[in-house]
Amino acid sequence: MTDKPLKGPAAYFPSIEKTYGRPVAEWQALVRRRYPAKHMELVAMLKTEHGLGHGHANAIVAQTLAEDKG
Repeated sequence: MTDKPLKGPAAYFPSIEKTYGRPVAEWQALVRRRYPAKHMELVAMLKTEHGLGHGHANAIVAQTLAEDKG
């Protein structure tokens, strides 16, 4: 485990897991199943279909897209 604080979208992950009771990997899998949807379409899906707040949904989508980009 690292002593560095989380930065960027990943900084939201502990709060997301605590608030919604599911690991981030599950949320990312939901996002990946909707590819090739656009960023804001994916955010809207997490908000409307799963009740996530905008910041949490955006963090999951941003991190997932960044991981899969390269």
